[in-house]
Amino acid sequence: MFNVTINTQKIQVPEGATILQAARQVGITVPTLCNMEKREAIGACRVCLVDVEGARTLVAACSTPVTEGMVVRTNSSAARAARRHVVEMLLSEHDGNCQTCDRSGDCELRALADEMGVSGLPYEGVKAKRKLDESTPALVRDNAKCIKCRRCVTVCGEVQGVGALVPQGRGFQTVIGPAFTRDMDGVACVQCGQCAAICPVGAIVERSHIPEVWKALDNAKLHVIVQTAPAIRAALGECFGYEPGTRVTGKMAAALRRLGFDGVFDTNFTADLTIMEEGTELLTRLKKALVGKEPVALPMFTSCSPGWINFAEFYFPQFLPNISTCKSPQQMFGAVAKTYYAQKLGLKPEELVVVSVMPCTAKKFEAQRPEMTASGVRDVDYVLTTRELAKMIKEAGIDFRNLPEEAMDAPLGLSSGAADIFANTGGVMEAALRTAYEIVTGRELPVDNLHVQAVSGLEGIKEAALTITGTRKEWSFLEGVELKVAVSHGLANTRRLLQHIQANGAVYHFVEVMTCPGGCIGGGGQPRFTDDSVRLRRIAGIYCEDEGKAMRKSHENPDVAALYKEYLGTPLGEKSHHLLHTHYHRKER
Repeated sequence: MFNVTINTQKIQVPEGATILQAARQVGITVPTLCNMEKREAIGACRVCLVDVEGARTLVAACSTPVTEGMVVRTNSSAARAARRHVVEMLLSEHDGNCQTCDRSGDCELRALADEMGVSGLPYEGVKAKRKLDESTPALVRDNAKCIKCRRCVTVCGEVQGVGALVPQGRGFQTVIGPAFTRDMDGVACVQCGQCAAICPVGAIVERSHIPEVWKALDNAKLHVIVQTAPAIRAALGECFGYEPGTRVTGKMAAALRRLGFDGVFDTNFTADLTIMEEGTELLTRLKKALVGKEPVALPMFTSCSPGWINFAEFYFPQFLPNISTCKSPQQMFGAVAKTYYAQKLGLKPEELVVVSVMPCTAKKFEAQRPEMTASGVRDVDYVLTTRELAKMIKEAGIDFRNLPEEAMDAPLGLSSGAADIFANTGGVMEAALRTAYEIVTGRELPVDNLHVQAVSGLEGIKEAALTITGTRKEWSFLEGVELKVAVSHGLANTRRLLQHIQANGAVYHFVEVMTCPGGCIGGGGQPRFTDDSVRLRRIAGIYCEDEGKAMRKSHENPDVAALYKEYLGTPLGEKSHHLLHTHYHRKER
C-alpha cells in the first residue's frame, strides 16, 4: 500500500493503482472521456489532467500510477484551466448541433462543458468532413461528431473481440471507423451496439424506428401490438430518474397502452416457448448421441442472441450446426402473433404490425433477416431500443412516474419467472435446466431457490455440472449422466470458450452465449452509462422479478400449453418447426 495525498486528504492505495482510481476511492471526481472500467488506460482524451507535486507538467490521472508519498491536486487552477482548455478544443472541432443531436440530453461532452462553465469558445476550430454511414440496419455512424476518445475501439476490439472499428491516420486527420474508411456493412460488424452504448457523444447511435412506429400507430387500418423483452423492465426506469434495477413492469405496460398500442404483450411468453422447444431439442440430441450412437452436433448452443449468431456466421461457421435451430424469443413472438393471434382476431398477417422493445440493437438486424418471414411477411416489423421507448413516452407527454401498475394482455402476456431471467447472463441456461431436469426426473432442480449459482454473476466464462439421477422410465438413458454446461457473455470471452472447445472436443453438452457483457441487461440499446455496478443492480432486479412470481418454470405456463394444444401440436412438431425454427449460414468477412 502506498501513502498518497489527494487534495489534502491522506489515503492509502494499492500499488499499481492510478491517480484516477485513488481519487475515486475518496469520492473525488476527476472527469474523463476515454477511460473504461477494467480496461488499460490509454490517456487519449486528456480531460483528466491533474497537478502532481514535483512533476514537470500536468499528468493524465487515468494512466499515471501512484507512487509512495505522491501529493496530488485535482482542483488546482492549472489543472482546472487545462481541462477546460481540452474540452474547449474538443468542442471547437466537434461538428455536433446540440439542438438536433440524438444525444443532446444525454451527451457526456456537453455535460462536462456545463460542469466546467464553458459557455462560449475563444476560437473556432476546423471541423472534420462529415461522412454519415447508414449502411447497416442497426447502427448509424457520424464521424463529424467523433471526439476520438477510442472507447468504441476498446469495446469492439477488447470486450467483443470483433475489431470492426479502428483508428486510422494521425493527429487531426485521425478517423475512427471500419478499416480503409469503409462503411459498417463492409466489415464483420455483429451489430451488437456496444459502440453506441459506450460512445460519449452522438458519433454512433442506433438506427431509429420511432417515426415508423408513430406512423403505424396513426394508421387506423392497422392493428399494432408490442412485445417487451425481459431486460427492459429493470432498466427503463433509469430514463425517468429511477435507480438501476428498479422494476417498472406495470408502469411500462400502462405507458405502452397510452401510446396507442392495440395489444401489450410480453416477449417473456415466447421465452417460455423457447425453453419448451430448445429443451426438447437438447434432449433429442442427447438421445440420438447416447442411445442411437449417432453423430450429433454437441455441445448445443443457445440461439437467443442475434449478435452471437452474427459472430458465429463470420468467425466460427464450423459451429453453426451446434447452434439450436430455435429462433430467438423476439422472432418466435412475431411468428406466433402473425399466425395464431392474427387468426384469433380474423386478421391477415399484413394487417398486424408487431413492434418489439429490446435492449439490443442487433435485434433490428435480426428482424429484417430473410429467414424471419415464417408468417409470409416480416414476422417483426419494427424494433425499438429501451432508449427509443423512453423517448416516445416523453414525446407523448406521459408522466411515467405517476402511471398506475397495469398487467400485460392475454394470451401472449403470461410468463414464468424463468422467462424473466433470460435477461441475465446464465439466465437462459438456468431456465432450461429448471424445465429439462423436471421433465426428465419429475422433481425440481435440486438447487437453492431454483438458482444455479455457478452460472450467475459477471465472470466471463462459467461452468457447471449436474449429475442426473432418478430419471423417469422414458428418460432412463440419462441416468447417471453428468450434464456439463457452460455460459459466456461478451464475445471476446465467447471466442476463448470456442477455442477451448476446438482444442478439447465436446467438453460440454449445452452452452449459453450472450453477446453483451452481463447479458441482455447490458445490451447496446439500454440506458447509458452501463458499468458493472449498474449491470449487477439490473441483474438483481430481474432475479427479484423471477422470485416474486408463483410460476417460475416455463413448462408450467398454461397459455403456452394452450398454444400447443390449439395450434402448434408438440415441441419440434411440424408446425412449430416451420414457425419457430431456422438455420444460419456462413458469412464472408
